[in-house]
Amino acid sequence: MIIELLRQRRSIRKFTDRPLSERQLKILEEAVLRAPSSRGRDPWQFIFVTDRDLLQALATAKPHGAGFLASTAAAVILCADPDCCDVWIEDCAIAAFILQLTAQDLGLASCWAQIRCREHDDHQDAESYVRHIAGIPENLRVDAIIGIGTADEEKEGHGDETLRRDRIHWQKYAGSK
Repeated sequence: MIIELLRQRRSIRKFTDRPLSERQLKILEEAVLRAPSSRGRDPWQFIFVTDRDLLQALATAKPHGAGFLASTAAAVILCADPDCCDVWIEDCAIAAFILQLTAQDLGLASCWAQIRCREHDDHQDAESYVRHIAGIPENLRVDAIIGIGTADEEKEGHGDETLRRDRIHWQKYAGSK
């Protein structure tokens, strides 16, 4: 059940050097292509990266929060054409999380690296850097990169006691009149 995957899933930032199998990669490809999108527009493009040098370069996309990509077996760059759909960001986010849940279901680990609205350095944003490194056309926006591989660290899922139940409201927002 999906709820079991959600109970177990954690962002993992340490990976073994074990490559993904062809079968695992094909399942991950299929998963992102089955993601729903607004009005069926499918504004996205997915770039699967397994090349070690390119993974190393992607790990430097921003000063903090992308370094783990250097040790992943694969990374998936999620980008989209904003002229195709006004909710391309949401569509990419849905596809990214489907990718992460599929990785979890395959016994793999994953972590999200936000690229959109992040800086690479004082002269360039992370999106432009990734666009250059991966040969992405100018008309596409880069939303995020999902790193995937075999975990080299263990983390327990978040317990039920950590759930922010105060964020749930029924019928009306709590405290409204």
